[in-house]
Amino acid sequence: MSRRIERINSLIRQEISDLLLREIKDPRLDSFVSVVRVDTALDLSYARVYVSCMGSEEVKTETLAALRSASGFFKGELMKRIRIRTIPDIDFRQDDSIEQGAEVLELIERIEKEELP
Repeated sequence: MSRRIERINSLIRQEISDLLLREIKDPRLDSFVSVVRVDTALDLSYARVYVSCMGSEEVKTETLAALRSASGFFKGELMKRIRIRTIPDIDFRQDDSIEQGAEVLELIERIEKEELP
């Protein structure tokens, strides 16, 4: 991955996080939503934005649907905030890596407790 794409990924991640924190007023986005990473195509045609949110599967599904329906808003705001010739189309994806990490830590703690006399 080129240095330019890495910088664009970082910028998009920062700006979408800021928009989620300050601008979005959708009631479906009441749960904690975190932008984990962004993968942008080399030709800037699309950017996959991986998000993590806490809650039940139903909450996660609603959150992802709300983000996908607001992808046009996000692209428009990115046009105002980031100075590049082409703003990629935004595709939101669910990322469960934070939850998986928490499960691994919980398993490690249980194993440690079982091994101690």
